[in-house]
Amino acid sequence: MARLNRLCPVGIPQHIVQRGNNRQVCFNGDEDMAAYAGWLKEFSAKFPKSGVRVKIKF
Repeated sequence: MARLNRLCPVGIPQHIVQRGNNRQVCFNGDEDMAAYAGWLKEFSAKFPKSGVRVKIKF
């Protein structure tokens, strides 16, 4: 059975955790993690009306 669609109400903050399948490592080092964080920040600045706000805590 397929997974049901997630609810994403407008204006409600969402907590997103990045991790691999079975909690495998996604980033091979600090440079990989920094690049990913930079892309998230760039996206949120490029598309402000998307509602995406990025707060990264390492």
